[in-house]
Amino acid sequence: MAFRRRPEQPADDGKGTGSKDNEVLQLEARVDALDRRLDNIDSMVTAVAERVMNRPLVIVATCPHCGKNMEIALMGTQKPAK
Repeated sequence: MAFRRRPEQPADDGKGTGSKDNEVLQLEARVDALDRRLDNIDSMVTAVAERVMNRPLVIVATCPHCGKNMEIALMGTQKPAK
């Protein structure tokens, strides 16, 4: 989803009261903050995934119904550096 900013109109056009402009500016600031947070989360998840891909990972889970143990092994390979 992409948000596009409308071109700003001159302040002396006599259309707005200023309250709507403040609301739009606050909304833009909140969307920008959300965008930064999502970028930070993406960076953290990428860093964790890269660390996991360097070594094997084994997950052991117990079935809640029958009590059997399940072992899931993930073998990762690191991508070649560009």
